[in-house]
This record gives sequence, C-alpha cells and structure tokens, in this order.
Amino acid sequence: MTDDPLRLPRHIAIIMDGNGRWAAERGLPRAAGHREGVKALRAVVEHSVARKIPIVTVFAFSSENWRRPRKEIGLLLDLFLESLEKEVSSLHKNGVSLRFVGERDAFPPRLRTAVRRAEKQTAGNTVLKLVIAANYGGRWDVTRACRGIAELVAAHDIDVDEIDQSLFARYLSFADLSEPDLFIRTGGEQRISNFLLWELAYTELYFTDVLWPDFGADALDAALTWYSQRQRRFGRTSDQVEQAEGA
Repeated sequence: MTDDPLRLPRHIAIIMDGNGRWAAERGLPRAAGHREGVKALRAVVEHSVARKIPIVTVFAFSSENWRRPRKEIGLLLDLFLESLEKEVSSLHKNGVSLRFVGERDAFPPRLRTAVRRAEKQTAGNTVLKLVIAANYGGRWDVTRACRGIAELVAAHDIDVDEIDQSLFARYLSFADLSEPDLFIRTGGEQRISNFLLWELAYTELYFTDVLWPDFGADALDAALTWYSQRQRRFGRTSDQVEQAEGA
C-alpha cells in the first residue's frame, strides 16, 4: 500500500460495533467484549499515528445507548472512566489530543471531571486528534444547532435570509474539523445509526463483517486500501475529476 498522504483520508469516523457478539461467540460476558474493544481502539489509534492520519472520530456511546440494560450502561460508564484514567498519559506522550463531543451532563460527576482533565492535558498535542463521541447523536447535534441559530434570529443578531449551509455548519459540534473522508463500521451492520448525519454527506462508507475487538492494524489497512481506490467526485463527473487531478 502506498504511503502517499494524498491517497489517505484526513479524517476517519468509526462505529465500533460487535463487542457483545464477539463475547457471545466465545461464551464470555459482554463486559469481556467491551474490554477487548478498548484494546482494539488502542491498536487503531497507534496505527493511525503510524499512517499519519490527522483525525480519528469514534462513536463510543450514543444517545440511544441509554436504552440498554442498566447494568450494561453502568459497566460501559465505568469502563469509560477506567480507560480514560489508564490511557490518557500514553496518548499524551505520543502526541494525541483528546476531544469529547456530546451531551456530558448525563454522565456521573467523576467521569465529567476526567473528561475535562484529559482534554486539558492533551490540548496542545498535534500528532493526531482523537474525537470521542459520547452521549452523542446526529439528530441531537442538528437540533442543538437549530436552537442556537433560532436564538440568534430571536435576538435580531441575524436575519432569517442569512441562514445557509455554511452558517448552519458553524453551529454543529464538529464545525472546526474537516468532514470525515472515510467512515468505517465494523460488525456487519450497514447503517450509520444517527452518527454524524450532516458530516457524512460525501464520506466514503466502508462496512466490514469484522467484529470490533478483532479490528486491528491489518483491518484498518484493508479499509485504507479500499479508500485509496475510490474516486471522490462530490457531484462532478469522472472526467472532471480526472482532469482536475491531472492539472
């Protein structure tokens, strides 16, 4: 596979699916699958650093995950806190900055404190930006943006006619980041599950049957190879793209 950075995505978004099924196939509790999933994320982040991918966004906990059994929710939140406390020093040492996107108020105070601490500690790092979407949903983010713009209109700070796609995008949680070039979902499902609804408009969508705990460097390279073979047209014809690339 080529190391040409022009053929690699600048921003990868991942739905890490399959932890529970991975555990079930081995006769293990779901907690074991989630713990292996943390190891898989570590491997993906390390390989993304090696491949010089600037941004990786992962869907760690959706706004719909609160519907899961209370015991599993508690386990996920405990694992979230444990992983933060264990991994942040290593991430910081390797130049990874952490950012968390989502509604934090629903999380326990200790977890909110750990999130703020991790963001502050790693804020100056520039090797890779790891964005953790937690208690996040695309519809939540769009609704939040609409509310923010409506408040501006109500306060007469802007006129309705000023609202366009560019203004709207500035009120989304990912406003300061480039849109994902590559979306990866593991575990065999082929849907985006309320993840980055606005930002995925022109993203290349890659689905794999590999369960998340088994998704490592080789699996990521397979996705990157697939991406490198895609022609991204953004509404243009193939001829137009080829002419622009040849210019």
